[in-house]
Amino acid sequence: MDYITMKLTLALIIALLVASLAASRAAETQVLKPTSVRPNILFLFADDQRADTIAALGNPVIQTPNLDRLVQRGLAFNRAYMQGGMNAATCTPSRAMLLSGQNLFHIDENLQRVETWPAAFARAGYTTFMSGKWHNGRASIGRSFPAARAVFLGGMADPMTASLCDVVDGKVVNHRKTGKHACEVFADEAIRFIQAPHDGTFFAYVPFDAPHDPHIVPAGFPVHYAPDKIPLPLNFLPEHPWDNGEMTVRDELLLPKPRPPEKVRAMIAEYYRYISYLDSQIGRVLDALEASPYATNTIVVFSADSGVARGSHGLIGKQNNYEHSLRVPLIIAGPGIPAGQRTEAMCYLFDVLPTLGKRCGVASPNQGDGFDFGTTLATPAQPARNQLLFAYKNVQRGFTDGRWKLICYPQVGKTQLFDLKTDPLETTNLAEKPEFVAKVAELRAMLKAERQRSGDVALLPINPNKP
Repeated sequence: MDYITMKLTLALIIALLVASLAASRAAETQVLKPTSVRPNILFLFADDQRADTIAALGNPVIQTPNLDRLVQRGLAFNRAYMQGGMNAATCTPSRAMLLSGQNLFHIDENLQRVETWPAAFARAGYTTFMSGKWHNGRASIGRSFPAARAVFLGGMADPMTASLCDVVDGKVVNHRKTGKHACEVFADEAIRFIQAPHDGTFFAYVPFDAPHDPHIVPAGFPVHYAPDKIPLPLNFLPEHPWDNGEMTVRDELLLPKPRPPEKVRAMIAEYYRYISYLDSQIGRVLDALEASPYATNTIVVFSADSGVARGSHGLIGKQNNYEHSLRVPLIIAGPGIPAGQRTEAMCYLFDVLPTLGKRCGVASPNQGDGFDFGTTLATPAQPARNQLLFAYKNVQRGFTDGRWKLICYPQVGKTQLFDLKTDPLETTNLAEKPEFVAKVAELRAMLKAERQRSGDVALLPINPNKP
């Protein structure tokens, strides 16, 4: 072989090796590409839905087939909480906490002084969209969602006649009444968005206004619940044993006192029917997602802004620090998240978007208080927060370390201690038993420290004549 032929042969061998290496890297890139693409986010949000109102999570009465299939697809949190509120409309601070990632004592309820997580997703290249209830001030919506359709700007209304509007280039326009149930309209708009082509990833937020009262469902909806077949809550009381500081708010006047059991059953029957109707609209959205090109790369979240009493502890509303009003459903399903599992890890609602932001490579928009529970998403047995602080106005403070729960009513000098391991319904107050004096003192000290750490600087009135 002469010199020229040798050079040509060597060049050919090198070219073949380079081509082979390039092909190998291209194949490797093709294999890695699906897991390296940032996921879409579809966030479905309910209004006043208790954590125990999903069939697949243990409620034997209610019908929620679509939420049930989401439970089967994802990870359900048994101990997700909203933190409370400084006014009776606790859904306003709850939504502000969710969207900002800040705690109750740091939020601006009208979201004017802080950049929100939806805005951060948009800054990171996500297409953002919203349809549903916006309860944080008209002026702030365009800063979080420059594009939105069928937005309800109020707090509560008849969903068949509610006035809706659009947001175009950050401006509120086109106020109208649709003649349809608001939840159906919100689902319509979410489906329209999902079915549209998207060049990149999206963040879609669909905050329904159900099952907040009034419990109005279209007449033709086929699911009904007979009040006489509805069991009373296991922690039902005719009246709360003392004035908890908020006994004359609108919610507590919806039924007379003492609470007639038949009226409580009738209210729960209406409430359950509304949840089943909401479930049907959520099913339409999930069907559209599953039929779309985005089905395998979308994280779906379902949660609610608060729970509600509906007869538990003699209360009707959510202006309290009991589990039934603070605990909310939280289901997260999607790529890389374990399917059909439940976790006891504790978290706040305002931890959810910081966790998803970290997963999606979105930088935090502010100096938030949210906790990234991504390790729990990967390993459901992994705990998240180890203690939680709750508050309602300046009349109630609560604290839990996971097992023990302390609720203080400083204006009347009342204290409750519950062992949530043996008494999750909070029916037996241990605070006045001599053997639990030390445990009460321990939790009071922990409550004080957590209040200081969280920025709760309110001066709570104390009645010196009560223990």
